[in-house]
Amino acid sequence: MTTSMPATPFTEPAPAQRLERAAAALSAHGFAVEILDDAATARTRIKDLIPDGAGVFTGASETLRLSGIEEDINAGGRYQAIRPRVLVMDRTTQADDIRRLASAPDVIVSSVQAVTETGSLVIASGSGSQLPGCAGGAARAIWVVGAQKVVPDLDTALRRVEDHCLPLETARTQLAHGWPSAVNRILVLNAEPRPGRGTVLLLREAIGF
Repeated sequence: MTTSMPATPFTEPAPAQRLERAAAALSAHGFAVEILDDAATARTRIKDLIPDGAGVFTGASETLRLSGIEEDINAGGRYQAIRPRVLVMDRTTQADDIRRLASAPDVIVSSVQAVTETGSLVIASGSGSQLPGCAGGAARAIWVVGAQKVVPDLDTALRRVEDHCLPLETARTQLAHGWPSAVNRILVLNAEPRPGRGTVLLLREAIGF
């Protein structure tokens, strides 16, 4: 039996049953999962999850930008925000310092390109700067995920990355920087071996790519 997908499978929010199935699978794989109504609720919840003064690195994410979470962390003054710091550092003379700061923060806050109903997170990147922290370098990781990113399985997740996310990200980078994006690295998190480290805030609404 084949599971039917909606006509626009990569943009429509997954219904409650699919969200709950993904949440249950992620929980079984060691992730802490919270299903929240919307990005505004996630924005408030983030403040409860991150202690004041923590060193926080935000992955490049439309979800974080659109929700206001990126601004809260990087411009709010509550945390030791790492992204604004590395953006003004010299890419040649301070490359090692940039790498260390981004790879092992106290907390990384990011999003994903897909979450599967079998309990995996899929993160694609052009530069790879956020991947070490997500993979285990950060003491804690928090991912904010719109409901449209829930897919049945890993094959569909990879198709979502190439067919849906990449064109949108390329349009963004062309406008912002003058060059296209690329899927140079893909990280698949199948489980979290350190209980309490990784939290997925799974939203009932669509947001981001």
